[in-house]
Amino acid sequence: MSSNHTTVNHLNNRRILLAVSGGIAAYKIPELVRQLIKSGAEVRVIMTHSACQFVTPLTLQIVSEHPVYADLFELEQAATETPGSQMSHIELARWADLILVAPATANTIAKISQGMADDLLSTTLLASSAPLMVAPAMNSQMWESDATQDNITLLTQRGITIVGPASGELACGEVGAGRLVEPSELLKALNDHFAIGPLSGIKVTITAGPTREPIDPVRYITNRSSGKMGYALATAARRLGADVRLVSGPVSMAQPPGINLIPVETAQEMLSSVMVDPGEIFIACAAVADYHLADVAEEKMKRSDSSLTLKLEPNPDILKSVAQLPSPPFTVGFAAETERLEEYALRKMEQKGIDMIAANLVGDVDSGFDHDHNRLSVYWRKGATQLDLASKSEIAEQLMALVIKQFSKQ
Repeated sequence: MSSNHTTVNHLNNRRILLAVSGGIAAYKIPELVRQLIKSGAEVRVIMTHSACQFVTPLTLQIVSEHPVYADLFELEQAATETPGSQMSHIELARWADLILVAPATANTIAKISQGMADDLLSTTLLASSAPLMVAPAMNSQMWESDATQDNITLLTQRGITIVGPASGELACGEVGAGRLVEPSELLKALNDHFAIGPLSGIKVTITAGPTREPIDPVRYITNRSSGKMGYALATAARRLGADVRLVSGPVSMAQPPGINLIPVETAQEMLSSVMVDPGEIFIACAAVADYHLADVAEEKMKRSDSSLTLKLEPNPDILKSVAQLPSPPFTVGFAAETERLEEYALRKMEQKGIDMIAANLVGDVDSGFDHDHNRLSVYWRKGATQLDLASKSEIAEQLMALVIKQFSKQ
């Protein structure tokens, strides 16, 4: 991704939303998109109407290999007409690992600082919780004006990263600060961002989904877990910079980008895979079957009119096994209950000797097993909190923030 062969690429499988506003420096953006894709990133582009005067949406659509939009209502209509193939501005806002505004004009910077939402670009930015990076480009007098500098100060105070501008000859013929930094420098800034996440260098192992305990070659014991919560946690941990191993039972979801997926079937297989490397943080989100058959039939069992008795034996306790290691990781368990949530969750945390537990009522009609939303009661040694009903991706981000806070205290 650069001429320096020692540079480590942190952009592979990262989702970059590129927001292009109207300045002559927009001519550099196709090259930036090309370099991002070469580095393994997935890139989506939105534009202002003014930006379309400097570089065409078709050009950026070709290099990004995705539709490009400048109009909010056009995007929403496309998302409605082609569900699954086109995202609305809200979905784009949630999709992004990072949003880069480049070039960022004085007008766009002012909009961001004031929280305006009067076009596709500004509305999408306001709807996103993703990290934001702004690359200014404008006339030097506009850049040095008190209004622009006040807006930049405000953005910096909010934790927004400002890249550039560079100094040199400007399109207007003047010489001074205001040039958009080169695509290679923007690429480096993006790469550096993902290299210093709060979990950068930390190994996180997460279990997800159900397990299947065979009865015979065609039948098995399982449960209703979809794996959605575990996969959302794996994605959230990856976005925070972690090296993620996802040990997953059988689910119908695709492998999350940038994550080491280890597919398993039974509880014993899940335990064996976890123990290879539990990581520095272990999150047991899988709904592991409590029992397996004492004797699995080698051939398909035939139906008869008589009753059938299956002898079950306890499965290994994966969570407890990890917590009892000589040097255990920071260990997070899940408790899926139908009643007395707090009592059972605290008892499980104590009995298994874990650091944190996230509990939910699986009987709720709007959350839990096989739903896209969840709510959690989270407990740790000296505290507790409630995560109210939200999408599982949002719940995952909130839970990972709690995990990071407690993990850092060790």
